[in-house]
Amino acid sequence: MTILEILEKINHTPIQKGQKVAVAFSGGLDSSLAIPLLRHIYQAKEIIPITIDVGQGDEEIKEVYDKAVAMGIKPIMIDAKEEFSKEWLSKAIQANADYNGYPVSTSMTRQLVARIIALEAKKLGCDAILEGSTGKGNDQYRMHNVFKLFAPELDVLVPVRDFNLTRLEEQLLCQHWGVPITEQIVGGDDKTLWCRSIASGAIDLNQPISDDVWMWRIPPQKAVDQEIEIELEFSQGLPTSLNGKELPIDAMISELNHIAGSQGIGLIDMFEDGIMELKSREIYEAPAAHVILKLHRDLEQQCLTKDEIQFKRSVDAQWAYLVYHGLWYSPLKQALDAFIFQTQQMVCGKVKAKLYKGNITITYRESAYSLFAPEIRSIKNASFDQRWCAHAAKIRGLPCEILAKRQETITQGGIS
Repeated sequence: MTILEILEKINHTPIQKGQKVAVAFSGGLDSSLAIPLLRHIYQAKEIIPITIDVGQGDEEIKEVYDKAVAMGIKPIMIDAKEEFSKEWLSKAIQANADYNGYPVSTSMTRQLVARIIALEAKKLGCDAILEGSTGKGNDQYRMHNVFKLFAPELDVLVPVRDFNLTRLEEQLLCQHWGVPITEQIVGGDDKTLWCRSIASGAIDLNQPISDDVWMWRIPPQKAVDQEIEIELEFSQGLPTSLNGKELPIDAMISELNHIAGSQGIGLIDMFEDGIMELKSREIYEAPAAHVILKLHRDLEQQCLTKDEIQFKRSVDAQWAYLVYHGLWYSPLKQALDAFIFQTQQMVCGKVKAKLYKGNITITYRESAYSLFAPEIRSIKNASFDQRWCAHAAKIRGLPCEILAKRQETITQGGIS
């Protein structure tokens, strides 16, 4: 398509024209293109870019400012790193957050960003909000849900979706309007403290992944040939110290990303079932998440009862499903939060692990609330008379005897 054909397609698309529009401005290709679209197509009288810092890093924040200057705008910058780590990541760790292999991250930040922008847009008297989702992804649903929960009266503009733009068409439009293009990977990347999404929705089935795309992870074959031992201490299901040093969660995750990444840990290459139930191949980089969640699950196994563990697995899966599908603020998710929080009161202790070329091996466990009782369970000890269990075994076996009799009846043709 030529630029004239793209512009003609846009001009023939019915649109809502916001007068005062708040923009979820990340500095990426989609939200950057939104600025000239608002000026030339939507004919907005006032454009208010809002950037939310959820831990993208200084380099990315600087890139946002540089792009803003180039386009003649001044974004409102709101720091949400503390809320994301204390309120969102804490719950994710306690819930062992895992949507079929993905440690939900972007799923959370999109909803946090949407809430802050919705409230800011209302406060500033906007009549519309614009965000850069595509019509093939998940974020359009997550952000729309939250926009309508916190600012239901505002129109939601989604130009990439509503103009049916491809990535190449977006790039041509950016060139046409002089928008700086800094995207290194087709599809871009989305970085948070917890997990980095790479080229979401743009990875082909058998496309090889180049080693130069990683931010923290060194491929195992290139990692130093020496184990790294770490120790995490948990209190109420949350990591509080790393190698004996107390750290806030965000600092701990940042440090662990580099430590675990240096030993090749953190690669996720998976088929993901999106909100529209369409599969995509997704690549994630999450070294700290891999380590923290593995050690947290192990500590839960030590400190929670059998019934708590069994039930919590289904609760954790439902929690991740709701968050992935843009329902962080749903009543059910809040109810699950309460159950998860209650289970975590006993999840306290220390866990040590060795990290080596992509592997995490737990080497030491300690907890004052441990339910592991080797003095009773171990076959090396005469802690109780084993003969006590004979009658219990007979009683537990009675249902099996009844099933055997029924099967015998069926075999003999007694039931038609």
